[in-house]
Amino acid sequence: MAGKPRFNANWMQRHLNDPYVRKAQQLGYRSRAAFKLAEIDDQDKLIRPGMCIVELGAAPGSWTQVVCERLGRFEGRVRGRIIAVDMLPMEALEGVEFMLGDFREEHVIEKLEQMLARRPCDLVISDMAPNLSGVGSADAARMADLVDLALLFAREQLRTGGCLLVKSFQGTGFSQQVEAFKRSFRRVHIRKPKASREESAETYLLGKGLIAGQRVPAAVGSGTRTGPLGHTARARSTCVVRG
Repeated sequence: MAGKPRFNANWMQRHLNDPYVRKAQQLGYRSRAAFKLAEIDDQDKLIRPGMCIVELGAAPGSWTQVVCERLGRFEGRVRGRIIAVDMLPMEALEGVEFMLGDFREEHVIEKLEQMLARRPCDLVISDMAPNLSGVGSADAARMADLVDLALLFAREQLRTGGCLLVKSFQGTGFSQQVEAFKRSFRRVHIRKPKASREESAETYLLGKGLIAGQRVPAAVGSGTRTGPLGHTARARSTCVVRG
């Protein structure tokens, strides 16, 4: 019992001393995760004015803030379209369409398709990760679940040539995720931004250029949606966190 308070105190001290935490507070970002997307976009130029972008697991909204900034505004309006989806509430951001719901559920996909008016989007991004159990194999499996379903979602909703950026974990099953991306996109990159803590297993998978013929219709009404790696969307209860 004596060790736990020290661990919490050490974590809190590190958090408060984290330069990205301080910078996020100074710039008004909702979390330090904003700098991860900013760095990846600086390198890969994913976000451009006029794009339609869907963000999965958007709360608390730091990635959404970066997307808004990089799309820019014209006469006060965002120069593009941002649809943010999360099972948790998110404080409103001007120009962002927020949908409360779990993208793994069929009725949420149906509603999103209605919002998109069945027009494919240009970019899908996700910074979701499972709540960690501390058991490496279990955490990797939960992460693979989310990555697989994000890939399925992207193949349903992206235009041919579109891009997908998702958080993943280095470890068991990662190579299979990379191969699944390579089957769907012309170019695949692995990114580890400086804002990602060195000791963290997190990394980011980026698929550029959805291959013609890889786009598939959303299987709404079927009762199940199965990703390229075999994970089923229905009846999943994996909680997710962002950071």
